[in-house]
Amino acid sequence: MTTMKAAEKRAQAAMEFNAFLAECPSRQLLDRISDKWVVLILCALGGENKPGPAGAAHADAPKALRYSELSRLLAGVSQKMLTQTLRSLEHDGLLTRTVTPTVPVTVTYELTDLGLSLHHMTRGLRDWAQTHMAEVLAHRESSAAHTS
Repeated sequence: MTTMKAAEKRAQAAMEFNAFLAECPSRQLLDRISDKWVVLILCALGGENKPGPAGAAHADAPKALRYSELSRLLAGVSQKMLTQTLRSLEHDGLLTRTVTPTVPVTVTYELTDLGLSLHHMTRGLRDWAQTHMAEVLAHRESSAAHTS
């Protein structure tokens, strides 16, 4: 019997992942990364944290942000939700948390290479939502008028 190296095991497992199957672990990952707070955190850490009109590109280079900066950027996120989301992203290897021993302690978050690769996709999703929101709202109004 031959033994497989870790890289070979990962490659074999990757071929076996199928999100259409209920027991596939990629479903859990899809659930996590499709969350609005995940998308917005990835966009913020990816340098897209300047407000602007829909469809307008306001991306800078990815950079580390402090918790308080993320909290201010993500209007409406609770402290609990931001903390939970940051922890889950760190657990999945999408961002790193760095603690600097200053007074007070400085904690920053930054995308990993894996997180940056996902950010490129979530940026498109966020841009699409902002660009097409007026259309979606018009369809919602039209649909509501037809059902009344």
